[in-house]
Amino acid sequence: MVDSLKKPTFEEMRPGVKVPAKETILTPRFYTTDFDEMAAMNLCANEEELRAIIEEFRTDYNRHHFVRDEEFEQSWDHIDGETRQLFVEFLERSCTAEFSGFLLYKELSRRLKDKNPLLAEGFQLMSRDEARHAGFLNKAMSDFGLSLDLGFLTKSRSYTFFKPKFIFYATYLSEKIGYWRYITIYRHLEAHPEDRIYPIFRFFENWCQDENRHGDFFDAVLKSQPELLNNWKARLWCRFFLLSVFATMYLNDIQRAGFYASLGLDAREYDKEVIEKTNETAGRVFPIVLDVNKPEFYDRLERCVKTNEKLTAIVNSNAPKFVQFFQKLPHYAANGWQFVKLYLMKPINVEAMQGVVR
Repeated sequence: MVDSLKKPTFEEMRPGVKVPAKETILTPRFYTTDFDEMAAMNLCANEEELRAIIEEFRTDYNRHHFVRDEEFEQSWDHIDGETRQLFVEFLERSCTAEFSGFLLYKELSRRLKDKNPLLAEGFQLMSRDEARHAGFLNKAMSDFGLSLDLGFLTKSRSYTFFKPKFIFYATYLSEKIGYWRYITIYRHLEAHPEDRIYPIFRFFENWCQDENRHGDFFDAVLKSQPELLNNWKARLWCRFFLLSVFATMYLNDIQRAGFYASLGLDAREYDKEVIEKTNETAGRVFPIVLDVNKPEFYDRLERCVKTNEKLTAIVNSNAPKFVQFFQKLPHYAANGWQFVKLYLMKPINVEAMQGVVR
């Protein structure tokens, strides 16, 4: 626990530039893919919808939205102690995730420009949005005396290779869950303005519409490739990515429950609402969704939370690294087993879901 009467200290690469958070299985990842395979995609099955969405991107509704106003021009030293540390971590994680999206979409637009111009334009316009988001978040970090060297991040982070279909599953869910995260926080703070500790949250209503439109783009791309939705392999992959996205968010947020408490939110209840809404939204394109209302779902996630607490205690111990490695193994295995049990829970066929229209 950070002393609430002191400002936390962060390791810096140079004055005012924060050392990026260590990469773990739960941190935002950077991705690359098979550009030639993506360039060869035939979009004819849903080209009209894709063109309509790209036209909406061109309109650029948030062109003038991400402009800092006078409310930012003040000292933020009153946000201190653990709250300050958790808030800086929130800004860093959010900035890293948005910047990861920018890099992927920008590279896709460049590689696909001559071979698949429709897809390339969609990625180019989404990269524009993600760059704005990342820049706005990085500028917010500077209010706390820190920033990220995004050029250094580009060169230093490891890149995970995903086949195009996995990029589509993962980014669709990432954009949609981003929408529900932002709008849920915005609506809460709209009803409880006394909990809005920093002005960035005023921007979340328009901001989340970017996330929603990006999700719609990937929805349309998935529908243009029926084999990604309409067979038994697709059902297995949809289950996997739904579970991966939900479990990662839940484990991350429970570790940082103090941040949500500073906004007047209960991290568990917040995550349950976001998971439920994202699961319902996914039912508009995915053939199956998870049974997130079954008590077993959160019971098993809570077991993973307890295991993660033990893993954190090991990392913070004075034991040598090689000793820590062997101490962690049974806990990794325990979390892996819970993930398998969660994956094997019977999913819900979207046609059986009330209120979901495909």
